Amino acid sequence: MKKAMTITYEVKDNLYVNITNKCPCSCTFCIRNHDDGAYGSDPLWLEHEPSFDEIREAFAKRDLSAYREIVFCGYGEPTTRLDMLIRSAEYLKSSGNYLLRLNTNGLSDLVNGRSTADELCRVFDSISISLNAGTKEEYLKVTRPSFKEAFEAMQKFTSDCVKCGNTKVIMTVVDVIGDSETEAARSVCEKLGAQFIVRKYDS
Repeated sequence: MKKAMTITYEVKDNLYVNITNKCPCSCTFCIRNHDDGAYGSDPLWLEHEPSFDEIREAFAKRDLSAYREIVFCGYGEPTTRLDMLIRSAEYLKSSGNYLLRLNTNGLSDLVNGRSTADELCRVFDSISISLNAGTKEEYLKVTRPSFKEAFEAMQKFTSDCVKCGNTKVIMTVVDVIGDSETEAARSVCEKLGAQFIVRKYDS
C-alpha cells in the first residue's frame, strides 16, 4: 500500500477531493481493494487525515473555475469527517460559484449519531448515494457495513435529503449486480423520490 497526501485529483472535467480513508463499509467491488489510486491518480491512501489548512492549500494549487463539478469522494467516506467536510464545502462556496457534489454511502446519520441531511444539503448542490442493491439481504452481502441497520438508515438519509428540496439527490448502483437486483434497486430509489443511475464498474 503506497501512501501520499493526494487531497485533490482530476477525473475527466471534475475535481475530486479526498479527505479521509475511513469508511464504515467494505464493499466487495470497491476499487481500493486492488489499487492504490483511481483513474490514474497518485496514491489516495493518505499519510494522515488532512487539516483544513492542507485542504485549502490543495485547492489553491488548482484553477477551480476550470472544473464542471468539485466532488468530495476519495478513498473513504467523506461524512466520517462531517465537520471538516462541511467546513471545506463552505469555504469553496464562499470562494466562488462552484458546483459541489458529495458522493456518499448514505450512512452519515449512523456515523455521526444524528440526522445530517439538512447540514449537507445546505452546502452541496447534489448528493449521490451508493444504493448498491435493491434488497437488504443483497445490500448487506455486497456492502458489508459495520452497522446492522445500514440499509434502512441509508434510505432514511436519502428521503431526508429529498425533503430538503434544494439539492439534487441521486442513488446509484454498479452494473455488476444483475438485472433483477438493478430493477429492485430502481424501485427503492423511485419510492424515495431520488434520481436513479447505473454506474459502469471501473476495475
